[in-house]
Amino acid sequence: MTITEHQIEQGLLAKLGDLKYSYRPEIRDRAALEANFREKFQQLNRVNLTDEEFSRLLEEIVTPDVFTAAQTLRTRNSFIREDGTPLNYTLVNIEDWCKNSFEVVNQLRINTDNSHHRFDVVLLINGVPVVQIELKTLGINPRRAIEQIVEYKNALGNGFTRTLLCFMQVFIVSNRVSTYYFANNNARHFSFNADERFLPIYQFAALDNTKITGLDEFADAFLPKCTLGQVISRYMVLVASEQKLLMMRPYQIYAVKNIVKCIEENSGNGYIWHTTGSGKTLTSFKASTLLKANPNIEKCLFVVDRKDLDRQTREEFNRFQEGCVESNTNTGELVRRMLSDDAADKVIVCTIQKLGLALDEGSKRNKSREKHGLSTYAEQLEALREKRIVFIFDECHRSQFGDNHQAIKEFFPKAQLFGFTGTPIFEDNASVKQISGETQTFKTTQDLFQQSLHEYTITHAIEDRNVLRFHVDYYKPDGKNPPKPGETLAKRAIVDAILAKHDAATGGRKFNAILATASINDAIAYNALFEEAQAKKLQVDPGFVPLNIAAVFSPPGDVSADVRQLQEDLPTELEDNKQEPDSKKAALQAIIARYNARFDTNHRIEEFDLYYQDVQQRIKDQQWPDADLRKANPKAPQHKIDITIVVDMLLTGFDSKYLNTLYVDKNLKHHGLIQAFSRTNRVLNDTKPFGHILDFRGQQEAVDAAIALFSGAKADDARKIWLVDKAPAVIEKLQEAALSLQSFMQAYGLSGKPEEIATLKGDEARIGFVDAFKKVQKLQAQLEQYTDLTPEQEAAIQAILPPDELNAFRGQYLETARRLRDEQAKPGDDKREQLEQLDFEFVLFASATIDYDYIMKLIADFSTKKPGKATMSREQLVSLIASDAKFIDECEDITEYVMSLKAGEGLDERAIRVGYQQFKAVKAARELTELAAKYGLPSAALQSFVDGVLERRIFDGEQLTELLAPLELGWKARTQKELALMSELVPMLKRRAGGRDISGLQPYED
Repeated sequence: MTITEHQIEQGLLAKLGDLKYSYRPEIRDRAALEANFREKFQQLNRVNLTDEEFSRLLEEIVTPDVFTAAQTLRTRNSFIREDGTPLNYTLVNIEDWCKNSFEVVNQLRINTDNSHHRFDVVLLINGVPVVQIELKTLGINPRRAIEQIVEYKNALGNGFTRTLLCFMQVFIVSNRVSTYYFANNNARHFSFNADERFLPIYQFAALDNTKITGLDEFADAFLPKCTLGQVISRYMVLVASEQKLLMMRPYQIYAVKNIVKCIEENSGNGYIWHTTGSGKTLTSFKASTLLKANPNIEKCLFVVDRKDLDRQTREEFNRFQEGCVESNTNTGELVRRMLSDDAADKVIVCTIQKLGLALDEGSKRNKSREKHGLSTYAEQLEALREKRIVFIFDECHRSQFGDNHQAIKEFFPKAQLFGFTGTPIFEDNASVKQISGETQTFKTTQDLFQQSLHEYTITHAIEDRNVLRFHVDYYKPDGKNPPKPGETLAKRAIVDAILAKHDAATGGRKFNAILATASINDAIAYNALFEEAQAKKLQVDPGFVPLNIAAVFSPPGDVSADVRQLQEDLPTELEDNKQEPDSKKAALQAIIARYNARFDTNHRIEEFDLYYQDVQQRIKDQQWPDADLRKANPKAPQHKIDITIVVDMLLTGFDSKYLNTLYVDKNLKHHGLIQAFSRTNRVLNDTKPFGHILDFRGQQEAVDAAIALFSGAKADDARKIWLVDKAPAVIEKLQEAALSLQSFMQAYGLSGKPEEIATLKGDEARIGFVDAFKKVQKLQAQLEQYTDLTPEQEAAIQAILPPDELNAFRGQYLETARRLRDEQAKPGDDKREQLEQLDFEFVLFASATIDYDYIMKLIADFSTKKPGKATMSREQLVSLIASDAKFIDECEDITEYVMSLKAGEGLDERAIRVGYQQFKAVKAARELTELAAKYGLPSAALQSFVDGVLERRIFDGEQLTELLAPLELGWKARTQKELALMSELVPMLKRRAGGRDISGLQPYED
């Protein structure tokens, strides 16, 4: 028997009763909610407000701005009473959140002008609604339920903008067995955008990272009164620079708690093993800010080991809380801040180098000060020797294996040291015994930091979908045998292999790649070989589009202090630059000159740091369409980088969701291998199924060893968790999905041809097709990025669904999905729930290379060449357009235009573009004229109304009233006319908006 939403709700209310929440069944509407809040507010602030004062208080605190509301909830505020005296108040007890009143209400209905939504369960803290729990039956997809909350909350006139619901902090969605939660935010951080980059969604977990998904278990772990109060007050971060609310993930909360506990108990040092990409900066930020309030701690220093990380970390900290850390321009400034009593100087971000210079009596700076009769930095810091100072080290295995650890321990005997690392040093990957004391040798992370305080390994992160799995292709030059471990292949063969595989590896250049080389000379050689090989390809194939190649390695010789600090963490480059520095410098100058010509920049080797930053930004800019980048800089011949050649740089610490491929022609092992691989596995959406590694050195043993070493407690299952299925297994799944699609069609009396989908009757059949074909497309998209397919496997994939048939099915899918998406099911219709659960995943059907410009070129090619000579026939062109989600709202127009052209007519691309715009304008005017005539409106007036909506992307109900006013209808007839007109106008407006949102249309879509 199916358990109903009502039964799940009653069970949750009982559980919350066990957790000592006060159930308030009488609070069912806005008036009761506000009356209860008034009572709690007056008790907390020991005041009695008049009706006028309370009404004015509500006006002051209720705001559509989520960020402002979140700040008001957490701070002391001021209100002027009727007699002119100020009232300093808080909405909740911010000193001790556990001492607030905690209540639960259900089936709350909030009526505003355009909103009549009913909330399943709402939790109140001191009368303020802070948590909404949306309950669904077991079969409902939680992700779609989350999307529904987002859609409703962003609708015009919703209850969150005009009532106490503006203070909502957390949303929880559960179907009793799967429970998710996420933070409230303003619209720009609270949406599922066109590329399906989702707002952060969380599942709670136990200390050992085991998921807590059942609603009862979740309530026991997450909803006890003090726990919920701590989550909201301590473990949510308000990002001032982005006006955004962030929630800490469970493993981040446990790490912070354990660090704080270790400090409170003064129980030694410790390290946090949180994998690359897990948000270590946020964790360390929260740990350090919580220490600000600890009177027993004199200072908290967050120590990084490179200048760029110093800047990056400081910017990240200040992103979380504006101005919370200052820059340390030099060692003297660091010492001044360490000695300062100013609260703003309690948390300091600095580099290990500056700290080392301050403590080293023999450093040039200290010797120079001594020579001039000044006290040395070390002498000044003597005042802190007996104080309790906390040091938090980022990537501690880099910054701590040297003399610095010993120097800090000796200088600050009462200090506590905490390290964060994604790849700890164990016995197996310790290189040398680097720090020797009198009685012990420090070799591993545990030797240095005594104890592990929390672990969240890459295995956990992959299981949680916080990072992606890897696809490792061990290149076989002869198609059968990989090179022997460490064996080097001819560079030209590697360049040819990369050029052959790059488009597949990067999803048709949707993503970009790094090529890791073994030396600076290798990087220089590769850069030249790519130029040579691509020039030859262009001679053979004029249609070949060359890859944009960049190279970045540190310059030799006399370089700036910035670059010297960079080089301290680049051992291979530092050593390389001692040999033939002049030739390396000349090569780098030539590489930068070509970069300047390609990207319209003016970088110089003397300001290498700016060039390095530009390369990093351009890798990240892969996310933007070419057309947008061209608008930003129309003079530049190119805007994106396809492959960046490196030696040591970018292989640690660099993050970009649009980097998915690492080409490897250098020996890697242990933590170096994991760090390099982890550049590729940031989560984006289903178009990025894995991080892709193409290894040219036959390093399977090194990969297996690294996986085993860094898997934590789940070492036995690590390979299955870390690595994607091999191609044969995915091909088998594709075969099964295609057979399921055929079985579905046969069940509806169809023979299996794509064009028959158009004859499916009823939403149930269309929904069935969407679900069946989406599985096919997902597997197809995954296999398209495999670079190790044999010719036999490629043939097998094509045999399952030949390219033309696959394109035809894609076109039918998009047309069916568009119809279902636009369908206006009546409220209460039994089809509505089924329709609402559909997740179309349009992003799977959008090619990176097929854009508007590409289509215009193909149409021009069709027009200028004789029939049969064009790249594509008219039918293939129409099928290609129909199969790409980017054209879902324009497909009909482009198709009609193509059908109106004659093959070999001779129109060039410019004429095609002009002709298409004219075609659209004529069609749009005709469509609007017909609509105006149908509803008895002047064409010019309707045209002006539509133009205004599209220009502002805001639908104004008052202007619609003015448009209909000349008809002089009674209110009932006018309402009917308005609804009928809008039923036709809404899809037209959405189509003409080209996928961009128009606010205010939601009431007419429901």
